[in-house]
Amino acid sequence: MVQTAILFKEAKAGEVICGDALSVLRNLESGICRCCITSPPYWGLRDYGVPTDHQIGAETHLVDYIKNLVEIFTEIRRVLTPDGTLWLNLGDSYTSGNRTWRDIDKKNPARYMRYRPPTPKGLKPKDLIGTPWRVAIALQEQGWYLRSDIIWFKPNCQPESVKDRPTRSHEYIFLFSKTEKYYYNYEAILETSNSHGKRNRRTVWSINTEAFKGAHFATFPPKLVALCLLAGSESGDTVLDPFFGSGTVGEVCLKLGRKFIGIEINEDYVVLARERLKWSGYAFIGKCNSNVCYDPKY
Repeated sequence: MVQTAILFKEAKAGEVICGDALSVLRNLESGICRCCITSPPYWGLRDYGVPTDHQIGAETHLVDYIKNLVEIFTEIRRVLTPDGTLWLNLGDSYTSGNRTWRDIDKKNPARYMRYRPPTPKGLKPKDLIGTPWRVAIALQEQGWYLRSDIIWFKPNCQPESVKDRPTRSHEYIFLFSKTEKYYYNYEAILETSNSHGKRNRRTVWSINTEAFKGAHFATFPPKLVALCLLAGSESGDTVLDPFFGSGTVGEVCLKLGRKFIGIEINEDYVVLARERLKWSGYAFIGKCNSNVCYDPKY
């Protein structure tokens, strides 16, 4: 695992930091981000190409996955401003039936898994696990205000070869706040009503998934990020994504006049994100084997 000590300078537009989320977050200053928009690795559903003993989502036991996320989001709560919000995207999965791996699927390469966790205690083979809600309730118990559950409906969802249940075509986005009163710009995300007027946005968002060249899994759609960003921040605010991936949150921030801090453990994705964003002159802490990584410009 990359252990990163951060040389944190005021970024002109954004920072990409290579390291595990918890270690990096512990070195960030308190109260520097207006909102966090992120999608952690889902438990037992994706293999993100880093050692499984350091990979969020690769825990053998579901309780450890939830514990690790709670620890990370406790640090995120500290990093947020008092009126800050967290927009958390999580997908669900089914028990593996104690199968220890998943074969390559040419139509959907991201389905390949070199490991599969055992069926959690208390569940049965073929059970829907309910992971998003288990995480949401755990965060609520840790002091977060759970303000909304949003259904992300994916019209172009991946087909499934199942005949005994409906094909899953949605994921959850949870809106959490740090305090009872928080920044939320409802006017920025008003939607069109049936009478062609404007109304408060509803809790079902119909947005297609989008692929990004170089990423081996479906990435955040920019439209989805933009809705969270417009509601949860103002121009010039800093937005955090501790699971940065290919950098969609950073890209939308740049387009909408926000700053960003992105954290990503996979060094290949750090490089991919930096190439995607195509900015220069900003603090960049990247690929290294030492304890401190920094752009030579600094």
